[in-house]
Amino acid sequence: MTGEKPRIGARFAVLCAGFIIILIASFFLGRYSVSLRELFARGTSATVLFNIRMPRIIACVVVGAALSLAGVSYQGMFRNPMVSPDILGASSGAGFGAALGILLSFGYFGISVSAFLFGLGSVLLAWCISRVSRLDQTLSMVLSGIVVSSLFSASTSFIKLIADTEDTLPAITYWLMGSMASIKWRDTVFVCIPVIIGAVPLFLLRWRINILTVSEDEAKSLGVNTAALRTAVIACATLITAASVAVSGMIGWVGLVIPHFCRLMFGYDYRRLIPASAIMGAGFLLAVDDIARVITTSELPLGILTSFVGAPVFVWLILKGGAAREH
Repeated sequence: MTGEKPRIGARFAVLCAGFIIILIASFFLGRYSVSLRELFARGTSATVLFNIRMPRIIACVVVGAALSLAGVSYQGMFRNPMVSPDILGASSGAGFGAALGILLSFGYFGISVSAFLFGLGSVLLAWCISRVSRLDQTLSMVLSGIVVSSLFSASTSFIKLIADTEDTLPAITYWLMGSMASIKWRDTVFVCIPVIIGAVPLFLLRWRINILTVSEDEAKSLGVNTAALRTAVIACATLITAASVAVSGMIGWVGLVIPHFCRLMFGYDYRRLIPASAIMGAGFLLAVDDIARVITTSELPLGILTSFVGAPVFVWLILKGGAAREH
């Protein structure tokens, strides 16, 4: 117990150092090579760095941190580390909103706004359904999320069915696979504002999320209003998930895999787990985006690359029988 804090501190230092290394390296990677001297010079290199790479790098950091933060928050609330940020239908709703925006020929920013609003609306619909259910509140939320997610997924499939196969359908398909290729400064600002609004309360409430991992009676005996706390966690996690998906498309596995890795390194205390997940998620998505930019001549969608990592880990979790399941 005496040596636990120094070990945790050392691991946080390594995690932060790794993130900083990936962050710095990201400025130099890409089809247009940039030297260290050009990094601080004016001209074409400066245009590439500050108008193309910088907003993309910032967006990757914010989206990666947001998805991981939403995932670990949902996992604490549902007392199950197998939960991901799209459990309540935010990703499916955002995907439908984006597909609808592309079908109606919205601009890029209009598509992001549509995805954001439908992402929020899908979770609100799931929450309203669960409120009138007579089942256990947590169970009814999960079931409502599954129903709403299925509804929006079917609606997205219908849009793809009626979309123009020459232009609209490929655009919808590519967006649903997730990418940061079209990120501009406007999109970075768009995602940063709601993510900050949602992330700050989660950081402030992180010690209370520990209480949600115990039984309902124990939590109430500690004087915690579990219903209000769950509502706050859902609202904040949904806000940052919807904002992230709205600008990046469907990027899976980050909110499931990264919190699990953080548990292996930092344990189950959400006071450490939440900041660690945010840092590791930011670094992970940034590294995946770097790979996507350099691995082929035509950029790979991020959703494909994250699946290559997430799927094997998920299989491992299944084989382990959910050994990390919280009680």
